Amino acid sequence: MDELQGAEETTFVVEEVTGIVKDAVESTLGGSNYQHNKINQWTSNVVESTLNQLTKLGKPFKYIVNCVIMQKIGAGLHAASSCYWDSATDGSCTVRWENKTMYCIVSVFGLAI
Repeated sequence: MDELQGAEETTFVVEEVTGIVKDAVESTLGGSNYQHNKINQWTSNVVESTLNQLTKLGKPFKYIVNCVIMQKIGAGLHAASSCYWDSATDGSCTVRWENKTMYCIVSVFGLAI
């Protein structure tokens, strides 16, 4: 049991990170409608809230958080990323959130120190 707990403390746990991201997005965007003049504030809030909660976990990681908010108007968005890392400890997750007027896509990369 101690080995499992030790492994969780030094590995990127996708479920844990996904929950943190969902909470940050929901608390920032909640029931809001897309407003162009608030996008910079919203993206900053999502990223900062996510980073604050990740650092509170106290895990030996460096984190990269990326947030995209896009109005739902039928336009396409295609993105890709690639990483060269230690897959035994490092990891990433992407969370897609949407409501009637916008999409929010947050990607988190965790790199073990």
